[in-house]
Amino acid sequence: MVSAVFHAPLEAAGAAVDRPAPRPAAVPVPAANDPVAPAAAAATTAATPAASRTPIDWRGIVLRVLPPILGIGLLIGIWSLTAMTSNGAFPTPTETWKQAVTVFGDPFYRKGPNDQGIGWNVLTSLQRVAMGFGMAAVVGIPLGFLIGRFSFLSRMFNPLISLLRPVSPLAWLPIGLMVFKGANPAAIWTIFICSIWPMIINTAVGVQRVPTDYMNVARVLNLSEWKIVTKILFPAVLPYMLTGVRLAVGTAWLVIVAAEMLTGGVGIGFWVWDEWNNLNVKNIVIAIFTIGIVGLLLEFALIKLATAFTYEDVKL
Repeated sequence: MVSAVFHAPLEAAGAAVDRPAPRPAAVPVPAANDPVAPAAAAATTAATPAASRTPIDWRGIVLRVLPPILGIGLLIGIWSLTAMTSNGAFPTPTETWKQAVTVFGDPFYRKGPNDQGIGWNVLTSLQRVAMGFGMAAVVGIPLGFLIGRFSFLSRMFNPLISLLRPVSPLAWLPIGLMVFKGANPAAIWTIFICSIWPMIINTAVGVQRVPTDYMNVARVLNLSEWKIVTKILFPAVLPYMLTGVRLAVGTAWLVIVAAEMLTGGVGIGFWVWDEWNNLNVKNIVIAIFTIGIVGLLLEFALIKLATAFTYEDVKL
């Protein structure tokens, strides 16, 4: 008969080791009435975050801030030199700044149909851009999907796009005036026809660059065309599509200024041309900076939109 004997863990440990293991050094515990102990503990606690604090990258800050300042300074220097050599024909930066304070002091005044503040002119131009650009997006993006998806349509529309895309924007303006019998719809038509090409081309290229494995999986799963577009093509094509939208809105904002110079009425382009007829060069310079700032804000807004919907690093 075999009997099993179980030993306690402490007894087994004691049998295996001849001598006890050395005890760790005792941590001194401060007395309750020791006045130095709380201060030392507080100093130790305060020193811990300070030790882990990351140093300030002054070199990175300088490299980020200094180049734009130097660029603006160079522009102001060239501007001042040009004003000095023009014998008063071209305004200095100081004179233009004083005039800008006056112009933007009341940007929304109305003194007649052709005499309105710069705020109304900018808003009118933005309204035309929004209408023409919106119609171009409604037509151009679906057409780009179709051209990229079906090779027959690609071979059909590629010659037309190659023929019409290089045409100057202002060449379309007389066609709009003849067809629509009005300056405002003609300007919107010009925006439409000039901003549609980047959206068509970028969307079609994005569809054509979708990996073949994705489409093979769609065929295996026997997905419908609607699910292929919404579940496979649209997420993959979104970065290309947003790039086309950015290019299109930049083109639209450039074209509207030139179109309004020719059509007249209210708008930032007409405002520039009207100030030239009045020989008010300071207001022309103000309008140039206003056009640039509005275009920069539009670009920045679209970059934020693209960054929110894509994983790519989108930059100016």
